[in-house]
Amino acid sequence: MSHDHHHHHEINSYNRSFAIGIVLNVIFVIIEVGYGLVSDSLALIADAGHNFSDVLSLMLAWGANYLATKHPTHKRTYGLRKVTIMASLISAVLLLVALGGIAWESIERLSSPESVNGMIIIVVAGIGVVINTATALLFVKGQKHDLNIRAAYLHMAADAAISLGVVVAGIAIMITGWLWLDPVISLFIVLFILIGTWSLLRDSIDLSIDAVPQGIDVLHIKNYLTGLKNVTEIHDLHIWAISTTEIALTVHLVTTHELIDNCFLEKIQEHLHHHCGINHATIQIEYEADDYTCVLNRDECKF
Repeated sequence: MSHDHHHHHEINSYNRSFAIGIVLNVIFVIIEVGYGLVSDSLALIADAGHNFSDVLSLMLAWGANYLATKHPTHKRTYGLRKVTIMASLISAVLLLVALGGIAWESIERLSSPESVNGMIIIVVAGIGVVINTATALLFVKGQKHDLNIRAAYLHMAADAAISLGVVVAGIAIMITGWLWLDPVISLFIVLFILIGTWSLLRDSIDLSIDAVPQGIDVLHIKNYLTGLKNVTEIHDLHIWAISTTEIALTVHLVTTHELIDNCFLEKIQEHLHHHCGINHATIQIEYEADDYTCVLNRDECKF
């Protein structure tokens, strides 16, 4: 019960973060479009389109976080918690597409650099650095423990880095007149962001196919379970993510003890929760007997 309360408290706190982030970025998109039209800067208008895609990503992550609070039903026995994993995967793909677009435009500009209004671009990009950094900071704490929050954080951190690169490029161009600095700096930023995005994509795919989540020590869990008193064997052990913040485990324990001991089960669940990060443990106890073989004690059920 305490975990559920904590989980809902975290979601409520991020409701405010998502709302602030979306409002700030919508305002920035309007500013970019306005100054892009005034300065006849295709770069600013294109970047406004990219920032609008980030607004959609924030809305996607926010919606997933909200849906994760919905109660289970007879049809969806885990509720809609898995939506948070789907949202992080979609966000990773959107971020890769955006980076691909920026890289493509940068390569094109290398062959034919365009003259730009340096001061307007520096000022508008500077506003972008402030807004995107402020938005990223709203999610910096939660991104370490929640892949969906990490996706939102990476989107905003990427935009802050891109805007900072534009500021640096603008200043350098005004001083040196080297128009090729803008696309070169953009390509370096894309390469840097790609590293974080790739890990987000990898982790999102892993969780979507029920792989063991990052940070879970499977060997420790196996050793703990096999070392329990009266336990002679374990099989059908599975560990997967219910959502981007909750992990489930199922396992069969073969024991020499004939009676089911509720305290024994509670002790295992407490250890798995506090020491292994398992929020939802389902344990089947089987009495070791010559005339009984579990149908799930097969090679295809083991790893």
